[in-house]
Amino acid sequence: MDTTRQQKISRLVQKELSEIFRRETAKTRGTLVSVSSVRVSPDLSVANVRLSIFPIEKAEAIMENINKSERSIRHELAQQTRYQLRRCPELKFHIDDSLDYIDHIDELLAKDKPKDDNQEPKA
Repeated sequence: MDTTRQQKISRLVQKELSEIFRRETAKTRGTLVSVSSVRVSPDLSVANVRLSIFPIEKAEAIMENINKSERSIRHELAQQTRYQLRRCPELKFHIDDSLDYIDHIDELLAKDKPKDDNQEPKA
């Protein structure tokens, strides 16, 4: 269970990182990176950031780029939040594949569903 302070910092980091990624991906046409969630550790030193990347085919390359530039992203985040936070948390980036998982489950359910809605499934 997150404390109120953790939740506030998570929302602040998510908002500011979203803006940073929006500015950076505006330069590269056809790519979209969004921050789906941020979880801050109880000691407020580490922020686990889940990123949703479109198109998914470029996700690995983009994540590799983001992980390489983690220090500069953290520095920019620290500049944006310097009046709200004393210390900027360390950033750990992860791919959020929950939408892909939902699509996969929907495909599996659609495959097992009978073609005719009036037809009873055979047992």
